[in-house]
Amino acid sequence: FDWAMGELLAYATLLAEGHPVRMVGQDVERGTFSHRHAVIKKEDSEQEYAPLNNLTESQAKLSIFNSLLSEYAALGYEYGYSTSTPNGLTIWEAQFGDFSNGAQIIIDQFIASAEAKWGKFSGLVMLLPHGQEGQGPEHSSARLERYLQLCAGSNMQVLNCSTPASLFHAMRRQLKRDFQVPMVIMSPKSLLRHPKCVSTMADLSEGMFQEVINDTQVDKKVRRVVFCTGKIYYDILAGKEAGNHSDVAVVRIEQLYPLPEWKLAEIFEQYKGAEFCWAQEEPKNQGTWLHLARYDFPSALRYIGRKSSASPATGYKKIYDKEQAEIVAACFA
Repeated sequence: FDWAMGELLAYATLLAEGHPVRMVGQDVERGTFSHRHAVIKKEDSEQEYAPLNNLTESQAKLSIFNSLLSEYAALGYEYGYSTSTPNGLTIWEAQFGDFSNGAQIIIDQFIASAEAKWGKFSGLVMLLPHGQEGQGPEHSSARLERYLQLCAGSNMQVLNCSTPASLFHAMRRQLKRDFQVPMVIMSPKSLLRHPKCVSTMADLSEGMFQEVINDTQVDKKVRRVVFCTGKIYYDILAGKEAGNHSDVAVVRIEQLYPLPEWKLAEIFEQYKGAEFCWAQEEPKNQGTWLHLARYDFPSALRYIGRKSSASPATGYKKIYDKEQAEIVAACFA
């Protein structure tokens, strides 16, 4: 299953179990990158068909709407909706994650702090397409670092999933546990159709959400451990396979907050004596790097990535390709 199928299966199973699903955003019916197709429209009429509303006679309802071009208004409404429907999954998706800055007031005043200020709970999910892929500064970063800076006291969850199964289980987990916390997901763009970004039926039906995914293709003696999150894993994996670097373990952190420190402790213990690094594609003053500085790990982490920048991206494909290749090469040098 690719990313879209993993996502739709999460909604389908929840609907079949009686949980209503609501999704709103500027292009959510089709999906900004034409991957979702949750609503099918006839070319020669106004007729629409939503497959997820035709599963069983007893299912709950999928409500999915393309919203107006106001992130502030749309996200504010969905936040309020989520507080009044704890049995349902309420999702707001940005057309590009970068555009969520138009709703920064809602994020600061409500999503990040309403529980601490007023004891107000919400299970709202924010899907923010994110990833350095040679595009311009306004289409490259959901500003992951801003959400991580707002995290404290387990007030939010911040995820950067690398597999359809991770997304599937994260969405279901949001309704199946006995407490509510907003969830921010750095969702992908190019990974939507990446040939290696797939999961099996067993991954979905028998698995569970893994906060950390360890590397299984390594030698007994590992000289370096590279931690990463999200899309860059597949770039690093390609470099590892091309150079046969089985002495380097590439470990994915799927949940950045709350950081699964107990699971990371197991990684540090397993690879004791190795060099530990953090690799990211965002500039050094952005992304996850500064967030990790608040934790005391058993071994220090070495940074691998772009230098600090006032802009999220250059917007020049050749520069992007050169920098990305340098990051991957540094993981194995």
